[in-house]
Amino acid sequence: MTKQRCDWAKKPLDIEYHDTEWGVPLHDDQKLFEFLILEGFQAGLSWSTILAKRENFRKAFDHFDYKKIAKYDQKKIEELLQDAGIIRNKLKINAAVTNAKAYMKVQKEFGSFAKYIWSFTDGKTIVNKWEYMSQIPATSKESDAMSKDLKKRGFKFVGSTICYAKMQAIGMVNDHLVSCFRYKKVQNDK
Repeated sequence: MTKQRCDWAKKPLDIEYHDTEWGVPLHDDQKLFEFLILEGFQAGLSWSTILAKRENFRKAFDHFDYKKIAKYDQKKIEELLQDAGIIRNKLKINAAVTNAKAYMKVQKEFGSFAKYIWSFTDGKTIVNKWEYMSQIPATSKESDAMSKDLKKRGFKFVGSTICYAKMQAIGMVNDHLVSCFRYKKVQNDK
C-alpha cells in the first residue's frame, strides 16, 4: 500500500524532503540559516527548483556558514553571479550576505537564532488540521509579526509568505494534511 502524502510531494526530491525534513521542529542555528537563505532564493520560484539546486547552493555558499557569508566581498558576489548551479539573482545573493550579518546580531542578542525565531510561536509547534491543500494559508499572524520584526532588524527577502513557508519547513507549524502519514510523525521527530 502506498503512503498517503501531502499533494505537493510528487517528484523524488520533493518526496524525500517531505518524508524526512518538512515540518520537523528544527532548533539548530546552522540548519535554520540554510532554510532562511533557501526560502529567500525560492521567492517567485517553486520549492522543487530550490531542492534540485540545494547541493549546488551548499557548495557555492560555503555550506551556509553564516560567518563566512557575512564576509563575502564583491569579488565573491561576482563569482556567485556566474555560478549556473544556483539562482543567479543579484538581489538575492546580496540579501544572503546582508542576512548573514543580521543573523549574527540576532544570535548575539538572543543567545541563538532558534530562541529568537521560535519566540513567534512561544516555542511550540502550531498544529493545524487541514484536510485539503486549498485550506492551507500563505501567511498567518505569526508570519506577519516575524516578517515585520526581521525587516526591522535589516533582513531581506523575508516577507510574510516567505516567513510562513519557513515556519512550515522548520516545524513551527504542522501543515501536513491530516491524511498524510507524516502528520502525527513530525510531532515525535523533535
